[in-house]
Amino acid sequence: MGSGDFFLQKIYGDTIKDWVISLGIILASILAGKLLYWFSGKVLKKLTAKTKSNLDDIIIDMLEEPMVAAIILAGFWFSIDRLHLSPGFDKGMSLVYKILIVLNVTWFAARLVNSLIREYLIPLAEKESNNLDGHVISLIQKALSVIIWVIGAIMSLNNAGINVGALLAGLGIGGLAFALAAQDTVKNIFGGFTIFADKPFRMGDLVAVSGFTGFVEDIGMRSIRLRTLEGRVITIPNYKIVDSNVENITQEPSRRVELKLGLTYDTTTEKMELAMNLLKVLPDNFSSIENKILVFFAGYGEFSLNITCYYFIKKESDILETQSAVNLYVLQKFNASGLNFAFPTQTVYVNK
Repeated sequence: MGSGDFFLQKIYGDTIKDWVISLGIILASILAGKLLYWFSGKVLKKLTAKTKSNLDDIIIDMLEEPMVAAIILAGFWFSIDRLHLSPGFDKGMSLVYKILIVLNVTWFAARLVNSLIREYLIPLAEKESNNLDGHVISLIQKALSVIIWVIGAIMSLNNAGINVGALLAGLGIGGLAFALAAQDTVKNIFGGFTIFADKPFRMGDLVAVSGFTGFVEDIGMRSIRLRTLEGRVITIPNYKIVDSNVENITQEPSRRVELKLGLTYDTTTEKMELAMNLLKVLPDNFSSIENKILVFFAGYGEFSLNITCYYFIKKESDILETQSAVNLYVLQKFNASGLNFAFPTQTVYVNK
């Protein structure tokens, strides 16, 4: 048997020569995809880098891998289409091919949208003067990605000849059961959009919610993550955020501090006035304290004459350091002025 006769032998209805040619088409498509990838990286990207706009760079970068996949898919299609396989196999491959083509286009669209958001919207969100928030961009990005893939899945099923409307109608009862089972998830998603609309906090804000206090690390479609002051990560569902009172500590204009002092009952009127005057000049001695202060004789305690002082620490100042400095100042000035702090005492009178 000659070499020519060998290639004319048939396997599953096609000659070995046809099978070799089909294999060659597949290998050629893979090679063409690799060449396109090389050409894009070495030539096209260098050309687009010289332009002023970044849009062409993004399109080329995002189109690169889907185009390679499209060339390989085309190679597989032509290699299989030229063979005389069973009608059932050809029909099945046609359906798979149509689905993969639509999903490949959907992949490109999702990649492009995500890249455009990273390139143009996220830098806007990072500017302090802009009203866009980081969590808003995150929600938009995730929502668009889900929408694009859902549309792609529906189109791929429709192109494959599947009646999507009838399929959804047939899944009505199952969909109802699923909706009941997933009602918490739905509530969380709607809660995420409520957070998006109300904007009670931003990424990095210090908030107190649902009994926890921490910095907002992530805002997702289902939940938010807080990093507590102890360093732990707390995950709170979005619907609980919506139903709770949210205290945004970061947005407070200043921190009000209540300072309560008790002096002994042998303190004279003049010394009480001196004590209050020492407290009233706190803003003059500390640049971190706002120029407003409330000082008053609060009343008579069981063992002390009580003075209450409210002062306000500026937002950009170190709160703990300022409180410590004020307490040291009060201790020093009161001791130097002969003002005695009271402590629990009891006087017993005995009748003889």
